[in-house]
Amino acid sequence: MYSKNWFVKSGDFFFKYRNAVFPVILIGFLAGFPPPSSYLGSENLENTKSVFALLLIISGLAFRAATIGFAYIKRGGLNKQVYADTLVTEGFFNLCRNPLYVGNMAIYIGIFILHGHPVVMVAGGLLYYVIYEMIIAAEEFFLRNKFGADYTAYCARAARWVPDFSGYRQAVKGMSFRFSRVIAKDYTTIFNTFAGVVLIECLKSYHAGADKDFQETLQMASVVILLSLCMMAIIKYMKKSGRLV
Repeated sequence: MYSKNWFVKSGDFFFKYRNAVFPVILIGFLAGFPPPSSYLGSENLENTKSVFALLLIISGLAFRAATIGFAYIKRGGLNKQVYADTLVTEGFFNLCRNPLYVGNMAIYIGIFILHGHPVVMVAGGLLYYVIYEMIIAAEEFFLRNKFGADYTAYCARAARWVPDFSGYRQAVKGMSFRFSRVIAKDYTTIFNTFAGVVLIECLKSYHAGADKDFQETLQMASVVILLSLCMMAIIKYMKKSGRLV
């Protein structure tokens, strides 16, 4: 059995506390640096940047949805530690080894770009990438020790990050997409992403200095967040009652 180095041990730490670490870092970046009202002095460039960021966020959510809809893998571990019963290699896991994390990085980078502050965009993206590399190192350590040659063969044909879309047809051949599983398993990610976008828009209105625009944005955001919370409560109830499996 291989011994853990500091990088893998760091991955164990971030895996255990990721549900607290990622939101705290994100809120710290968003609140600590005011979002600019224009990009490179141009409002048109700012609008173009925002559209690009939103497309990146939607792409990340869609990639996660495609991954979960075809073949779900439990990322929660066991007792907050890395664990897996089986080696999942079908579906989008045949395109790359960490499709859920690819989707996450697209979402986070999109949020950082939407915010627009140079420190947030650069430091935020790099920090999240390094943390995910540590988490992946911890997961690979576990999988390599548990599945041995099978995992080595899997690594040889599937990249860690970059998806190989040329193998898409073969990867999902004979599989059916389950939208209900996407809703049941990923509704919190969808809500959290949406909340992050709304928060950034509120921050932009606040730092722009227009009280009227800020109040209108805040009121609209409150209504949308309330409706989203109601939807989350309905989905959670349907899961517990067995109506959404």
